Amino acid sequence: MVLEAPGPTRGRLSNEDLAPATAAQATWRTWDIFCLWMTSAHSLGSYGFAVGMLALGLTGWQTMVALFTGVLVLWVGSNLIGVAGQRVGVPFPVFARATFGVFGANIPALLRGLVAIFWYGIQTYLASTAVIVLLLRLDPGLRSWTEPTFLGLHALGWAAFLSLWTVQLLILNYGMEVVRKASDVAGPVVWIGMIALALWMLNSVSWSIDFGARAGAPLSGGATALAFTGVAFLMVAFMAGPLVNYADFARFAPSRRAILRGNALGIPLNETAFVVISIVISLAALKKYGSAMADPVELVADIDSDAVVVVAAVLFAIATVGINVVLNFVSPSYDISNVAPKYISFRTGGIITAVLSVAVLPWKIWGNEAAIVYFLGGVGALMGPVFGILVVDYYVLRRGHTNIRDLYSESTDGAYQYTRGVNPAALISLGVAGAVAVGIALVPRTQSLTALSWPVGALLGGALMYLLSRAPYRSSRGGPS
Repeated sequence: MVLEAPGPTRGRLSNEDLAPATAAQATWRTWDIFCLWMTSAHSLGSYGFAVGMLALGLTGWQTMVALFTGVLVLWVGSNLIGVAGQRVGVPFPVFARATFGVFGANIPALLRGLVAIFWYGIQTYLASTAVIVLLLRLDPGLRSWTEPTFLGLHALGWAAFLSLWTVQLLILNYGMEVVRKASDVAGPVVWIGMIALALWMLNSVSWSIDFGARAGAPLSGGATALAFTGVAFLMVAFMAGPLVNYADFARFAPSRRAILRGNALGIPLNETAFVVISIVISLAALKKYGSAMADPVELVADIDSDAVVVVAAVLFAIATVGINVVLNFVSPSYDISNVAPKYISFRTGGIITAVLSVAVLPWKIWGNEAAIVYFLGGVGALMGPVFGILVVDYYVLRRGHTNIRDLYSESTDGAYQYTRGVNPAALISLGVAGAVAVGIALVPRTQSLTALSWPVGALLGGALMYLLSRAPYRSSRGGPS
């Protein structure tokens, strides 16, 4: 990791937020990295995703094994990106400059930022539903606020949404150190709610569930194998965005060891445990209600005890706020700042992100399957190629070397200027691999292969990057990091 910034802190390509991390900022140790991944996994969306996989026709235990397989792939990817990010010590959009060019890096950065902005709004909305459950349980008279609507959201919904929106903006306003502390709280907190919910659900079904149960129709042998592969890679695709911009956090780790240990605790250990408890809750719901309810807030709302409902709703709201800040607020803040560092700081990027997250009316997107699948799914499919291109360029072509000063250089002689600040090889690789990945993800006739969009995109993007870069490769592109 770079302990003192060797490059400029002001100028067309830099500001204090985008500069290399310093020794004083190296505060994200093993526990913090562990909590980062814990926070990333512990969301209402993650629970809904895990439960939704049951609908593909696999049994409970098959779904858990498939998700665990995906977790292992995610673990390997996090080590590759995390170690590189910690060593170079710069946020994702600056890290990407070595691969895509000092100006070309804006393309993958803004693609990642765009997805994060939409999910930031959606997660804020989902957290607000937990607050609404809490408020209605405390004061049933507030139901009168749930009838009128403005832009598709009732008055109580607006009040809850904007309250959480403001809290998250305040957290980010105090910088990455407060983000670290929020992550340390949010990750463990949700375990309290999930364990309590699991115990209540198991008690309601006499402590008996069937791991061989399934929510979808039974599958043949070939269909089971295809569904198993699909669930595994959908798990990776679900976390593809945070995986790509992991350098935003890894840059603040004091050592490679902290990254590897934090990743090991936070991904194969913690995410597997979260998958197991999510499936246990959903199988209990399947037995009790006849369907695997994808929203734990609905389950909480059905609990008779007011005290339990209040505690659970508060925990879910706190956890989702922490998750949202880590997963969907930090990335676009850096990505937007990278467009014009001289004028847009990390905090200003955060304000722009927050405003855009309201403007997209996330509650309408969440209720529109076509918007989720075709827009967010399509843009999200591009994260596979970005990952493959970054990994091949850093580990294979540059062999771990980065000229950090040139990441901020406006000189035409800079190592990462390429063609007017854009690397044609990287953009061609992203364009071709991205088109294939999006096609696999969205073309109706390939729906049975949708889950393969991430691995195909990553492998094709990496292969094209290698082939297009190998011949004209210049040693001046890299230097000691």
